[in-house]
Formats: sequence, C-alpha cells, structure tokens
Amino acid sequence: MSVGLNFNLLGESLLLLPERAIYWEQQKALLVADVHLGKTGHFRKAGIAVPQQVAHEDLYTLTQLVNRHHPEKIYFLGDLFHSEMNADWHSFAQWRSLFSDVDMQLVMGNHDIITEQHYHDLDVSTHQQLEAGPFLMLHHPQNQDCLNRHQQYIFCGHIHPGVKLVGKGRQAITLPCFAFSQRQAILPSFGKFTGRVAMRHQPSDQVFGILPEKVFPV
Repeated sequence: MSVGLNFNLLGESLLLLPERAIYWEQQKALLVADVHLGKTGHFRKAGIAVPQQVAHEDLYTLTQLVNRHHPEKIYFLGDLFHSEMNADWHSFAQWRSLFSDVDMQLVMGNHDIITEQHYHDLDVSTHQQLEAGPFLMLHHPQNQDCLNRHQQYIFCGHIHPGVKLVGKGRQAITLPCFAFSQRQAILPSFGKFTGRVAMRHQPSDQVFGILPEKVFPV
C-alpha cells in the first residue's frame, strides 16, 4: 500500500501522496494537476496507436483516492482534459456521475480548450483562478514579480516538475516531485501519459521525490 507524507504549510495539514496528488485535511479536498484526460484519444484520433487502457488508469487512480480519502472537494489545477472533445470525454462523464456528491472545481489550463459549458453540464465549476483558505489556485507557475503581487501562497502545475537524482556510479534518474518554494508550490502531473522536466531548485526549496509507493524529501 502506498504511503503519503505529512507536510504542514501555513498551518494547513497536507498529505503528499505517491499518486501525485495532495490531500488537504482542513478542507477535506484533493489537489490534482495536469491529469490530461483525452490525450490518448487525441493520439488515437491522429492514427497513433495508444492503448485506451492508459486513459482509464488515471480515472481508476482518481477513484481509488476518492474511495480512500472521501474528499468533499477536488481542485483540478488545470489541464484536466488534453484536447478537443473525443471518446475519452464520455469516460470522464461516466466517472463524474459516480461521485456526484463531490464538489469539483477546475482552474482552466492551456489545454482546457473544451467549451466551459461542457464542464458545467457535468457539474464541474470552472475558474481562471481560485482562492481557498490561505492559498491561491492557478495553473501556470508565477515569476517573482507576479508572486510579489499576490498575497496568498500559490498552488499550480503546468510544467510537470521532476527532480534529478544522481548516484555514486553516475547513474541518474528523474523522478516526479512536489516542489515547495517560499511563495509557491508546483504539483507533479497526475496523468501517467505525460513527461516531466527536471527543475532547477533553490537551496531554500523543499522538494519531495515520488516513487510508486512513497514520497520522500530530497
């Protein structure tokens, strides 16, 4: 069984999960970034053979998280759906109907190009940004000038952050990670059919690598 890591931020209790999500205890909420549903359907539509099972795995993981943590809310931090409407949307609609009692909020990302009314029809609220407690939910990471204009601590996604670990024998691996700086947290991409980018981290950052069964400080 996977094991999360407890992390306190601004007096809020966060559980960093190996499934690349955060459970926020006070809000009884899951935070998820960059699910990219529909990406496999987008490739299949272009004639590139990608097993449909890949898309279903992400919905299955979401189901497991909801059943385990019983959240009242899910905050999607952008790029919930990867492309224009395709067959994967119907799978998402069916999944949404299973958890009609969960409040789902989407901060729009650059890939969220489907008309917002389609989300509203599934009772998914849409926002350009969203305040919750001491946090401000966005999709894109902010540069220092933008951070200085915000009073709240930022949660975001978009860049699919990774951390590069180098062994004594020069072997290296880049793992997905949670990256917490002084003013902003960047979540890993939830979708399995996505890449990751090794970030440059500041000495003051708190970075947590993600393995299939655990989260650990780097």
